[in-house]
Amino acid sequence: MEFKHKPVMLNECIEGLNIKQDGIYVDGTLGGAGHSKEIAKRLSNKGILIGIDRDEEALSAAKENLEEFQNVKYIHNNHDNIKEILQELDINGVDGILLDLGVSSYQLDERNRGFSYLGENELDMRMDKSQELTAKVVINTYEEEKLANIIYEYGEERFSRQIARNICMARKESQIETTKQLVEIIEKSIPKSKQKDGHPAKRTFQAIRIEVNDEIKPLYKTVKDCIDCLNSNGRLCIITFHSLEDRAVKNAYIEAKGKCTCPSDLPYCVCGAKSLGNIVNKKPIIATKDEQEENSRSKSAKLRVFEKK
Repeated sequence: MEFKHKPVMLNECIEGLNIKQDGIYVDGTLGGAGHSKEIAKRLSNKGILIGIDRDEEALSAAKENLEEFQNVKYIHNNHDNIKEILQELDINGVDGILLDLGVSSYQLDERNRGFSYLGENELDMRMDKSQELTAKVVINTYEEEKLANIIYEYGEERFSRQIARNICMARKESQIETTKQLVEIIEKSIPKSKQKDGHPAKRTFQAIRIEVNDEIKPLYKTVKDCIDCLNSNGRLCIITFHSLEDRAVKNAYIEAKGKCTCPSDLPYCVCGAKSLGNIVNKKPIIATKDEQEENSRSKSAKLRVFEKK
């Protein structure tokens, strides 16, 4: 299947990165290279683009999409490990980093990966198919309370307790193997009158995907690590699609910016607050109305930009 993925807020990201022709840039979520292609176009032969993705199929697609560019390094890894990745490449600092968080359109459409609640496929949901934890393991082995908490926190699902209870009851009879089986359990758990806001399984599938791929917990540290890896005046652009992601990014930016806690009547700072840089946009940038109409994925997207001192 062809790896199709429409980059979200492409122009806003390129503007946010403030690209220098001979700079070093990292796309930590390479995907089909929609954003990366525009970055690469703006680099000279002295510039370097580093593309990181944990999905090997995405890396293969990106190599095809970027075959005209000779200054791209492809890394099969997780952007959470950015410090180690750059260290292995013997790179001390970069001029810009882009993270487009969340699942790609290709992964959703490639139904045998188990991301989609449409059809009948094995419960997988791994972005990196070499890892052991799958959606099947989560659904069939997690305790009821843990399942309910994940579905509520990561999926913001009101009926999380009922869904978790019914999952645990169903798996006593036999192991839950497919996406269709899980969808049927979810549909039975939510009153028909409340199934008006999109597909009833959407929020639960999102929650399980986030758990399988550990998308939220390391994010705060990853943002701090990315800022540490920037050169002076380097920029970090992060697109989030979930309120928990956005909160982690926002809080990490605020801490990196630093805030003096001294009383206002003191003539100078004595609290030792240290600033690593500035938040470029006080409020998150959102997609234009036109883009939201053309690409539904962009409706929940928020872009935040940080510039290192």
